[in-house]
Amino acid sequence: MTELSYERYCAEIGNQSDLLAAGIRDADLTTAVASCPGWNVGQLVRHLGGGHRWVEEIVRTRATGPLPDDDFRDLSGYCAEDPVKLGPWLVEGAGQLAGTLRAAGPGSDAAWTPVPDGTSTFWARRFAHETLIHRADAILALGAEFTVEPDVAVDALDEWMELGSLPQMFDFHPERRELLGPGRTLHFHATDTAPDAGAEWLVDLTGDRLAWRRAHEKAAVAVRGPLTELLLVVYGRRPVDEATVEVLGDRPLLHFWLERNGFG
Repeated sequence: MTELSYERYCAEIGNQSDLLAAGIRDADLTTAVASCPGWNVGQLVRHLGGGHRWVEEIVRTRATGPLPDDDFRDLSGYCAEDPVKLGPWLVEGAGQLAGTLRAAGPGSDAAWTPVPDGTSTFWARRFAHETLIHRADAILALGAEFTVEPDVAVDALDEWMELGSLPQMFDFHPERRELLGPGRTLHFHATDTAPDAGAEWLVDLTGDRLAWRRAHEKAAVAVRGPLTELLLVVYGRRPVDEATVEVLGDRPLLHFWLERNGFG
């Protein structure tokens, strides 16, 4: 199990932004985004582009704590965006972020991160996948097909499993402790990848913390389907009942885990 390279993360921030900008070029940006309730596509893109600029400033200035983020949290002023202007604005911010991350280099710990012992690699990886998933939000809302390179999808699933299993998540989301219990295991199996991709994940809720591993093991509930479908299901971007996946076993446990382990 290996992560993508630092340079690949930086490149994907730009690549995913380019794809999103192309996808909204002739779109109605007032279209509601079901996976981000209360936002339309234009607001979603403003949120993402604001996030790019927020992280870029954190890394560039070596901020020792989080900077104000109200400008991309309160989206009430972005109800009627112009795609001709919004797409280039998104791409510009993504390019700035990727450039600042490249200048910082992998492993730099000079700036604040929301996880202990985090480095610039945390930000590069997080925003490669933040951009990917919000592209999915927009593309699916607009009724278009969402596709992703398999290695990027596998790493996005790895990263979300890692973030969801951090011990401090219980401090931020105490309700997640309710997930723990005997016999509570979930298995996710991509059916369209090569065997050497290792695209199988086992989520283990039987101990005193959330845990996961890449493994082919029996579980209380198994979810099998194409890799992209698993990505969308795990990130809450496609309801299980609408996804092209097969669910075997304890379906209520799957829904419970998805409800408690959501991605904003």
